[in-house]
Amino acid sequence: MPFPESRLRRLRRTPALRRAFAETRIDPAQLVLPVFVKDGVQGAQPIGSMPGVAQHDVASAVDLARQAVDVGVGGIILFGIPATKDAQGSGGWDPQGPVPRAARALREALGDDLVLWADVCQCEYTDHGHCGPLDARGQVVNDAAVEAYVRDALAYADAGVDVVAPSGMMDGQVAAIRAGLDAKGFEEVALVAYAAKYASAFYGPFREAAESTMQGGDRASHQMDPANRREAMLELAADADEGADVLMVKPALAYLDVIADAREVFDLPIAAYQVSGEYAMLHAAAERGWIDGPRAMREAVTSIRRAGADLVLTYAAIELATGAGA
Repeated sequence: MPFPESRLRRLRRTPALRRAFAETRIDPAQLVLPVFVKDGVQGAQPIGSMPGVAQHDVASAVDLARQAVDVGVGGIILFGIPATKDAQGSGGWDPQGPVPRAARALREALGDDLVLWADVCQCEYTDHGHCGPLDARGQVVNDAAVEAYVRDALAYADAGVDVVAPSGMMDGQVAAIRAGLDAKGFEEVALVAYAAKYASAFYGPFREAAESTMQGGDRASHQMDPANRREAMLELAADADEGADVLMVKPALAYLDVIADAREVFDLPIAAYQVSGEYAMLHAAAERGWIDGPRAMREAVTSIRRAGADLVLTYAAIELATGAGA
């Protein structure tokens, strides 16, 4: 019916009406909180470029995870910063490294009350900051990096994680990790593939947090070109075929079209990562009084969900779960 019989504002008149007819909701169980665990720190050490985010020792990481569980956050994903680094990133598969130690402590403290993820990549563990060993040209050696990822995944699975999430964007990494886990009896460990991960300018604060700044070069040879949309479907399809349980798009806000494409094409769960730069720029604008920070954060994450993401990795997970900006 045309106006005046049709009045679309009727269902927007009050907060209660708007809540009742909202098409997209943020359920805390669909949020995953990134947590940085560093060898050699005491407690929580704030990260300058990421307000509200810190590097943690194991005890502090357990305390933070307990806060997340208390407000209903569905999971955390662990990133490790070792005491020493080398050209291979061998600290990634050290059973006494930061991620396995944190995983064991979290499992003991919290049981199955949250989904425990571990990121799988070498960039935090190599002394050059790249995602695996380098060749003479300074580029990552694909197959050697994949071998390292399998070792990492096995160490994390043995420590009790529910999910391993390879983020290196090496060809064949998903199939190799799946085969490696299954061969060692870890068939029940799930695999979330960073399937469409772009060579983005929005990762800067993360590199401070994870101490993974590159000593020369970039990641453009293996991460995706931000100009490419159709290619993302090839990457997503390859990881689905290799046995991924969940497909991830990273970053999120600048790639909502890719998230929507993924949701349209694939029946697997779709995750998206609201990355450090996306998080930090909202906080920076809020600190200057330019935007309402909590409302903007909720709007941003709602847009990621609206585009089709079933899960959202975000540093604002606890904030959002407590209703900030609602």
